[in-house]
Amino acid sequence: MHAVVISIHVRPECIKEFAAATLENVRETLKERGVARFDLLRQADDPGRFLLVAVYRQAEDHARHKETPHYKRWAAAAEPLMAEPRTRTIYESVFPKESGWE
Repeated sequence: MHAVVISIHVRPECIKEFAAATLENVRETLKERGVARFDLLRQADDPGRFLLVAVYRQAEDHARHKETPHYKRWAAAAEPLMAEPRTRTIYESVFPKESGWE
């Protein structure tokens, strides 16, 4: 499994717009082949901070996601709403093993 955690800090006046654009991207991403999970989380004590947690079956699935029209629309809409550039960390699944994601 190829997991990607993206940390995003959104400008306070843009939170609703960012959440709407991101939710649309999440819904479309979940339809992609090779996507095991895609979560949108908001920090409880700071509503302008979000995490995207995406789990792909293979690294190639992540690369393919970044070429989709919905990802490109999201990036174009979301980036101007951010207070700072987003950060991305890639993880490998220790547990559950790949069969546990079924």
